[in-house]
Amino acid sequence: MVQAGEKRLLQLHELEEFRYHAYENAKMYKERMKRIHNKRIQPREFVPGQLVLLYNSRPKIFGGKLKSKWSGQFEVVRVTALGAVELKPLNAEWTFLVNGQRVKHYFEEVINPEKTSEDLKEA
Repeated sequence: MVQAGEKRLLQLHELEEFRYHAYENAKMYKERMKRIHNKRIQPREFVPGQLVLLYNSRPKIFGGKLKSKWSGQFEVVRVTALGAVELKPLNAEWTFLVNGQRVKHYFEEVINPEKTSEDLKEA
C-alpha cells in the first residue's frame, strides 16, 4: 500500500511537471507568434487631404484573378489617435470611419511625355 501511494505521488509530480513544460512552451509560442505578427504590421501615417486606397475585404461572388482588391480614391478627412481613419469619396459628401490597416497611400502615376506609342502596322 505504501509503495502504491508513493508511486501515485510520483506520477502526480510528473504530471505537474509535464503541465508546467506545456505551459512554458505555449507561452514561448505565443510570444514568438506575436513578434511575427507585429513585424508584419506596417506603420502608416496619414494626413488630412491625402488620397488613399481602401482594401475591400468582402468576398465576391464573381471575383476575378486579376481584379484588384483595392478600391479608391478616397480623401482622408481626419485621423484618430488610435489609428482609425475617416474617409470621404472624391465625388461624395458623406464620410465613413475605417481601420488604418485597411488603407494604403495612393500614388498617382506620372506619365512620361518623352515616351511615345507606335501603332503596329500589318505586313
